[in-house]
Amino acid sequence: MKPASLPPIIQGGMGVAVSGWRLARAVSRRGQLGVVSGTCLDTVLVRRLQDGDRDGALRRAMDAFPMPGVAARALTRYFRPPGRAPDEPYQLLPLYRQSASKEREALTMLAAFSEVYLAKEGHQGLVGINLLTKVQRPNIATLYGAMLAGVDYVLMGAGIPREIPAVLDALAGHRTASLKLDAVGLPPGEAPEITLNPGDYWRDPPPLERPMFLPIVASNSLAAMLAHKLGAGVDGFVIEGPTAGGHNAPPRGTPQFNARGEPVYGSRDEVDVDRIRELGLPFWLAGGMGHPEHLRRARAAGAAGIQVGTLFAYCEESGVTASLKASVLASAARGEVDVITDPAASPTGYPFKVVEWPGNTSVDELRERICDLGYLRVAYARPDGKIGYRCASEPVDAYVAKGGDVNDTVGRRCLCNALLANVGLAQLRANGEHESPLLTSGDDLKTIAGFLNGRSQYFADDVIDYLLAEPATAAAERPVSSPVDDRPA
Repeated sequence: MKPASLPPIIQGGMGVAVSGWRLARAVSRRGQLGVVSGTCLDTVLVRRLQDGDRDGALRRAMDAFPMPGVAARALTRYFRPPGRAPDEPYQLLPLYRQSASKEREALTMLAAFSEVYLAKEGHQGLVGINLLTKVQRPNIATLYGAMLAGVDYVLMGAGIPREIPAVLDALAGHRTASLKLDAVGLPPGEAPEITLNPGDYWRDPPPLERPMFLPIVASNSLAAMLAHKLGAGVDGFVIEGPTAGGHNAPPRGTPQFNARGEPVYGSRDEVDVDRIRELGLPFWLAGGMGHPEHLRRARAAGAAGIQVGTLFAYCEESGVTASLKASVLASAARGEVDVITDPAASPTGYPFKVVEWPGNTSVDELRERICDLGYLRVAYARPDGKIGYRCASEPVDAYVAKGGDVNDTVGRRCLCNALLANVGLAQLRANGEHESPLLTSGDDLKTIAGFLNGRSQYFADDVIDYLLAEPATAAAERPVSSPVDDRPA
C-alpha cells in the first residue's frame, strides 16, 4: 500500500545497528522515514541476548513473533539473564552458506522482525529497512521477518537489486522466493539459487502487505535500467553521491587517485537530476545532504526529499557507543576530524568511508586476521564444482588457497567485526583484546561543528528540526531536546 504522502527526510540505514530501532522510531514519530539497518541483525540479536537484554525490549518483541517456537528456542540457547562474564566471548552463529538450516533462517527472521517491531512500536509512522545487495545469503529471510513486522519500505544499495521486487511479491503472498547466488567463476546461467519457502516454517501465516521498494543508486543508467525492466516493482529511488558514508560506488572510467590515495570522482559520476525526474518516480537525494538548504534545493529540483545519515549517526538515539560519539564530536568541534575514502578497506572492493580523529585508539593494524562472521564472504566455484566462500579480509594464506589474488588482501579490514564494535558488541579474542571499531561517516562530518553550535550532544529531534527549519532560523542556535522515551506510547 502506497503512503498518502512521501516523507521529505529519510534517515540513513547505517552500519551494523547504528540505525537501530531507537533511532528509527524517534525519526518515524516525527513523520519522517525512520530506517533500521538490516545488516548482521541475527548476530546483533544473539549478542544482545547474551548481554542480558537489560531493558527487556528484545524479549518484548520476540514475544510478538508469530512463528511458533522460534523465540523460545532462541531464548533457551542465547539468553543470559545476568549477561556474559567479563572474560566470556560471544557465542557465534553458524556462517551462512547457500543452504542454511531452517533454524538458522528462522533466527534471522526473528531478528529482523524484532528490530522492525520495536521501531514501529507506539506510533503510526513509517519504518524502513536497509539491506546491502552484496550480503546476499541472509537477505530473503531478513526481508520476510521485516515484512512480518509490517515494514513499510525496503531500501537496498551496494549492488544491483534487480531480483528484489519479485522476492517482495512472493513473500507478500507467502510463496517461495529466490535469488541467484553470485559465484565467481560460474556463468550467470549456471548460478545456484538461494530460496526460502515460507510454507516450510508454518501453515497458517498472517496476511502481509508488500513494502515499497527504493533501490539506492549512483547513476542515471542504473536508475533507468531498474525503472524500465522492473516496472511497477520499483517505487522510487535514493540517488546517492560519493560524499555519503559507508560504501560508495566506484568512479566510472580508468581509476585515478588523489594525493591521499582516494579515488577521484568526475563529471561522469554526477547524476543528472533532470533525467531522474523524467523517470516519473519519487526520488530522494543522498550524500552531503545534511543542511536545510539542500532539502529546499532538492525539493525545488523535483525530489521528494533527502536522505541524511551522518547527522543522525551521532545523535543520542543512534547505536554508536557513547564514548565514540563523545570522542568524535569533541574532535569535530575543534576541527580535528577527517573522512577518508579508502579504496581498499572493504573486502567488497567498493570504496569505503573511514573516519579519522585524534581520539581514535583503534589497533586494527595489529589485529590477527580472522573471518568468523562471514557476511561479506564471496561465493566462488571450486575446482571440484562445489561452491566455496572466501573473503579478502580473512587470513591471507587461506584466501590465496581458495584461489583468491593475494593483491586483493592488501589494506583490507574486517568490517563485520569492526562495525559490531562500533555499537558495543565487540568480540573478545583469546589474547584478551576486544575487536577494534572502525567508524564510517559521510563528508558532512567534517563540517558538523556548525550544526553542533557549541553542543556536545543532541537528539534526532534536533536533526529534524534543523533540516526542516525555514531559512531565517536554520542557522539559529537551538536548545537540546529531551531524550526519547523508549517505552511504548
